[in-house]
Amino acid sequence: MSKINRVLIVGGTHGNEITGIHLVKKFERHPHLIQRQSLKTFTLLANPQAYAIGKRYVDTDLNRSFSHQDIENPHLTSYEAQRAKEIYQTFGSGGSQPADFVIDLHTTTANMGLTIILDHKEPLYLQLATYLISLNPNIKVLYSRIESLDRPHLDSICEFGCTIEVGAIAQGVLDATLFQQTEKLIHAILDYIENYNQGTLPTSKNQLTIYQATHTIDYPRNDSGEIQAMIHPQLQFKDYQPLHPGEAIFITFEDEEIFYEGDNIVYPVFINEAAYYEKGMAMCITQKEEVF
Repeated sequence: MSKINRVLIVGGTHGNEITGIHLVKKFERHPHLIQRQSLKTFTLLANPQAYAIGKRYVDTDLNRSFSHQDIENPHLTSYEAQRAKEIYQTFGSGGSQPADFVIDLHTTTANMGLTIILDHKEPLYLQLATYLISLNPNIKVLYSRIESLDRPHLDSICEFGCTIEVGAIAQGVLDATLFQQTEKLIHAILDYIENYNQGTLPTSKNQLTIYQATHTIDYPRNDSGEIQAMIHPQLQFKDYQPLHPGEAIFITFEDEEIFYEGDNIVYPVFINEAAYYEKGMAMCITQKEEVF
């Protein structure tokens, strides 16, 4: 495979996730921090209007606006639809300044720690994940690709990309520890790409644990769509922890427990993410997979 010559670091895809925004601003003040010998690194504040008003988005979720169908639809005229087209036409495949690799920075109110989200299991990604975990064993790897679907996420605008999710942190809030950990993770990814380009990647035979997303679970709702239960206290903040059949996952406002009815042990993530209430998602269910 050819070298990765242009890397795009994106912050503020969601305007109230400000860790990535302030990292992008820092890199713009000190561009030498993200440059490497064999590649050029660029930055992007993806949704400046949402950041200006302190909200996730203005009209619609920018990180759900990059499917080819939407990019090519001239009738979509919302702010985020137009912004997605601008970003794609600049940094997307075939754009005026096409990126080879995108790093999209996000935060979450769920207890995801340091998570890197991948949508491929190609060697480049698996080696990257293994390298990052060798530096920090606390990093989790979430594989979220749904085959045959036109992906709507920003990190899909070019051939290679990843999303970084860090938390738990409230929307619109900075946490110095998470800020520093995210910055360190970015530098590690850039170092890996530099080593890849130079043909000096370290060999590793370590086992890699991947959490494969399979489906989502919504909150119990009534016929009007109103939520009727909350995440059970025993499950709250237990992202990446095993959930066994028969264990409680919700509790109603009348203290009635609701139990997980699956047949196998699973590993929920994005548990009680604030931004996902509107998306009908209380948690994402994953299966644990070992890759050698």
